[in-house]
Amino acid sequence: MVMTDTHDGTADREEEVAVEKAIRARLAKVIDPELGRSVVELGMIAGVRAVAVADDPHRFDVTVHVELTIAGCPLSRTITDQIMGAVVSYAPARLIPHIEVSTMSQDKLADLVASLKAERRSNPFNRETCATRIFAIASGKGGVGKSSVTANLAATFAALGYNTAVIDADVYGFSQPTLFGVHQQPTNVNGMLMPVVSWGVKLISIGMFAGSDRAILWRGPRLQRSLEQFLSDVWWGEPDVLLLDMAPGTGDMAISVAQALPNAELVVVTTPQLGASQVAVRAGLVALQVPMRVRGVVENMSWFDHRGERIELFGHGGGGRVSEQLSKDLGHPVPLVARLPFEPALREIDEAGRPAVLDPSGRLAHSELSEAFQGLARTLMDPIDES
Repeated sequence: MVMTDTHDGTADREEEVAVEKAIRARLAKVIDPELGRSVVELGMIAGVRAVAVADDPHRFDVTVHVELTIAGCPLSRTITDQIMGAVVSYAPARLIPHIEVSTMSQDKLADLVASLKAERRSNPFNRETCATRIFAIASGKGGVGKSSVTANLAATFAALGYNTAVIDADVYGFSQPTLFGVHQQPTNVNGMLMPVVSWGVKLISIGMFAGSDRAILWRGPRLQRSLEQFLSDVWWGEPDVLLLDMAPGTGDMAISVAQALPNAELVVVTTPQLGASQVAVRAGLVALQVPMRVRGVVENMSWFDHRGERIELFGHGGGGRVSEQLSKDLGHPVPLVARLPFEPALREIDEAGRPAVLDPSGRLAHSELSEAFQGLARTLMDPIDES
């Protein structure tokens, strides 16, 4: 409760106003974890009131009225804790802080969402000023570990400090929610969806809506619309990296991604076997028909480390063959950007909802697999060699 101001002196009120201004300045640095904007800029701070305590000129009751965007906001505790931390950081006076929480009116929320959507102007990744690196992770066939590569690469980017997002574009075989341990739906803020954040990665998947036990029977136009919604109706903020987990092969979604994200770079995943590498080449050759550059080839399950000896369980050279053939057919270098080891525990760890490159605390693990993914992440973020 706000204490009644019993002070009549102008000096007291001037000090109170000074404290209120100082608290607002601190609150302007508190960032909403979903929208990525200051809580002051978003209009979430409905009021700040400082009241001097009688007989103590350096002590103030301070009440901050916070308006969350929706009732039951899943990050309300995080937001209020950050606000409380900003308030108590004010050192020149002793404060008795209070946080009062309510929800925005529908009119205020509608105005906020409208302003954010107007600013974004539909697909935010097609703007000329967009600095997001976009990597579409593709494969010629299933079973080569494409989704696991996507999840672990995304977790690596996030752990390295990149603002990272993932779109599960494998509509028929969505698996990213399982790999990231996500069981909840995205928060709907007046028609604008907030991606679920897990292990530092922003994530959206049709599996969050359909449920993993339902079959998806969609054709081209509806597939394209699902991607457009993921790009336009989800508030991504300004990620440094966006990864798309593509469906295997060269179907409708590959064409939709190329049309919606012409600045995307294709990363082809294969395994060492001859058969897998031959099919993987076809996934890369989609770039002959759509405006998408092939950034490189990743060879997954390249070897198994047995007591210091590298055993090539699935043959040798698949990634190199794909790289060589795509470079020849596309007319520009398509390097082999990584060879990833076969880790028997990867499936068990990934399916438990934690990308295997991370330890249980969320930091990058000290392992050969983690080091390989770190090298891949850094290579992908290097400038493109146009030679």
